[in-house]
Amino acid sequence: MTVKQLAGSFDLNPDALRHYTKLGLVRAHRHGENDYRMYGTAERNRLRFLFSVLILVSSTATSADSEPNAVLEEDQAIEIAVHANPNLAEMRARYEALSEVPAQAGSLPDPTLSLNAMNFPTDTFDRSQEPMTQLQFGVSQKFPFPGKLGLRQEAAEHDAMAAAHSVEELRLKLIKNVKIKWWETLYLDRALVTVGNNQTLLRQFITVAKTKYETGTGLQQDVLLAQLELSKLIDQQIQIEAVRRTQAIKLNILMDRSPADDVTLPAEVPAVMPDLVNDIELYRRAENSRPLLGRMETQIDAARSRLNLAKREYYPDFMVGVTYGDRIGDNPPFMGGTRADFFSLMLSANVPLYANRKQSRAVAQRTSELQKSQFALQDKKGTVLEAIASAVTEYGRAREQFELFRSGIIPQARQTVQSMLAGYQVSEVDFLNLVRSQVTLFNYELRYWKVFVEAKIALAKLAAAVGEESVHE
Repeated sequence: MTVKQLAGSFDLNPDALRHYTKLGLVRAHRHGENDYRMYGTAERNRLRFLFSVLILVSSTATSADSEPNAVLEEDQAIEIAVHANPNLAEMRARYEALSEVPAQAGSLPDPTLSLNAMNFPTDTFDRSQEPMTQLQFGVSQKFPFPGKLGLRQEAAEHDAMAAAHSVEELRLKLIKNVKIKWWETLYLDRALVTVGNNQTLLRQFITVAKTKYETGTGLQQDVLLAQLELSKLIDQQIQIEAVRRTQAIKLNILMDRSPADDVTLPAEVPAVMPDLVNDIELYRRAENSRPLLGRMETQIDAARSRLNLAKREYYPDFMVGVTYGDRIGDNPPFMGGTRADFFSLMLSANVPLYANRKQSRAVAQRTSELQKSQFALQDKKGTVLEAIASAVTEYGRAREQFELFRSGIIPQARQTVQSMLAGYQVSEVDFLNLVRSQVTLFNYELRYWKVFVEAKIALAKLAAAVGEESVHE
């Protein structure tokens, strides 16, 4: 009975039952009292009864309702990783945090409010006793020298833009790593298929060798040799399966999935080897598109803004304030009337008296930081161009080998094995040579898939080095 059928029997929302079935019986009982409140009263009553029913049918319902493992295409793996990878999410959060800084850096300092009790006599604390006794209310505002706020905001905007480039650079690196792990896993799948096919063929060899031995036309050592080669293939299969599980775990981690999740890749992939754009065009695209270079150029702009700000620090900042003094009491008789309130205006400025020890050193510091960023950009451009050239060379080598294996070596090796087998069956070919030809074909078939995957990995590295996917014509 499926989950849908079981739910229909009790007029229950299938999603409610599926929720508890996937939780497992122990967790369902433990969390049920809290979780089932999302459903209506009638469904809650039915859920209480169904807990006991689930004991009998949960395993059947779960297995019957589960869907077969979906095939994970390369594009799907990339999309999952880009949306779910926690490291990339962390970088996005960092960028969002830095994007809030420019508005803060470009704003005036908060004004200062003050409340002062001035000139109170200590014998009576009477406000009317002394003419200078007053309560003062004031407000002051600091104004940086013109241009400083703009430069601070400009530097913060460059920092935020550099963080945005870092997010894009990490995204490209994540895509590259997902592609590499996807293709390495695909190679292991193809290797397992190749090993399986060769095991089948060796079992046929064993059958032929046994038949010849039983009829007196063959040797027992031929049977033993074939069985030994079959055992070697079984051992190789065990090793490949272990490596395949490890690669699947790494791919799941990149996609932020459980390491135990199954990874099912397509049984067939197009054997397409596109032509690449010429090297000069790839270099030009990298200079315009590679986020790493964009980030470093933005860091240079930020360093230049901070240098200009350091030069502005030679000029003073200003403080403007006003206070209002409230007085009570009367003036002496010869002056007459009540005491007038006071109004005060304040203007102050800091004096860069120690410019040689502070401002000049700050300018020297910012100048060195700007030079450091400029030299780092030059160095990184060389690294990027080297990565592009290396990926292009690797792709060209793997592509040529792939075509050689596909159109020449493997067809010839298969014909050789078929010819050897036919000759052995009529006792014209030594069994050892037959086995050697089959082992050679097996190694060539593995090498065929190896160079195919190496070409795809080289394309992934090239796209990451250039900073865009369109690296081929």
